[in-house]
Amino acid sequence: MTSPEAFHGWLGHAPDSAQGKLKWESFTPKPFAPTDIDIKVSHCGICGTDIHTLRSGWGPTHYPVCVGHEIVGHVVRIGSSVTRISIGERIGVGAQAGSCLKDDCEECSSGMENHCAKGFVGTYNGRYPDGNWSFGGYADYVRVPSHFAVKIPGSIPSADAAPMLCGGITVYAPLKKNGAGPGKRVGIVGVGGLGHFGVLFAKALGCDKVVAISRSRSKEKDSISMGADTYIATSEDKNWAKIHQRSLDLIVSTVSSPDMPLSGYLRLLRTNGQFIQVGAPEDKLPAFSAGALIGKGCKIGGSQIGSPREIEEMLRFAADKKVKPWVQQRRMGDVNQAVVDMEAGKARYRYVLVNDDFEDHAKL
Repeated sequence: MTSPEAFHGWLGHAPDSAQGKLKWESFTPKPFAPTDIDIKVSHCGICGTDIHTLRSGWGPTHYPVCVGHEIVGHVVRIGSSVTRISIGERIGVGAQAGSCLKDDCEECSSGMENHCAKGFVGTYNGRYPDGNWSFGGYADYVRVPSHFAVKIPGSIPSADAAPMLCGGITVYAPLKKNGAGPGKRVGIVGVGGLGHFGVLFAKALGCDKVVAISRSRSKEKDSISMGADTYIATSEDKNWAKIHQRSLDLIVSTVSSPDMPLSGYLRLLRTNGQFIQVGAPEDKLPAFSAGALIGKGCKIGGSQIGSPREIEEMLRFAADKKVKPWVQQRRMGDVNQAVVDMEAGKARYRYVLVNDDFEDHAKL
């Protein structure tokens, strides 16, 4: 069992690739290092970040790019320095493939690699210190430093594990860090790929109350099925901010649109409440009054994915609590339609690409 010299994947060559114009082509991964592993990809989730990157929404993308950072597969090659991972083992890779890992780095030395300011490398569209670019999981194989590969509990199916590696950890980490659990009332803004994980994890963490917050009532039934106790539709419920004011200890916002009623969300917080933003709009957040924070001693913060240690903790928690994401599987060969459907908001609630026959992909 080994990996080929050249990998194949669905490559984007320009911003219009986000419109379903990816091409199945060969690419050369970074040179194999002693600390690297090669993974034969079986599953890869579609993340909103993929679409932002394909269309250069957060800044110029380095094309050609192979996106996908919710990767699950089996190890087919390990470097000479790799000791904790074995050939054939099922492994996951999230949104990060590198950091400086130096002892004098405050973040890396304390288990916060995801906040490393000196050498953060994204799993795709990231540049390694040697100048090579990273390629993601819309592919047959992926090569990554072993430090950023995580082990997946046997009880979690690969299709469920894949979207947890970015979507899941993006909400699990701020929930856990900010005290979500018994005695806490938590709101999740946006019931989508990220937000549905927020509802699932908040419920599994034992929060006293879980409130799903969305624009319309179209996702109310789903949210209640996921574990939400209350549902707020901000575009349909009159005086929602007044009716529900001072009712939540923590709000995690997953929306990526700058067009959000932020002042209304802050009104929902109790004294010393916290608002944590994890969605990343391509534009600025709306303005708000400082009084919304001062009057109640509230805080606004942010959170970015999670470290490998946190991801493995989340996976163990998900296995223990039997957290099951709402996943729709799509063939890797149908990725262009899947990306279009994702952008159109059709996913309920996370698409996962499944590699079944690489030869067929090359014909499409």
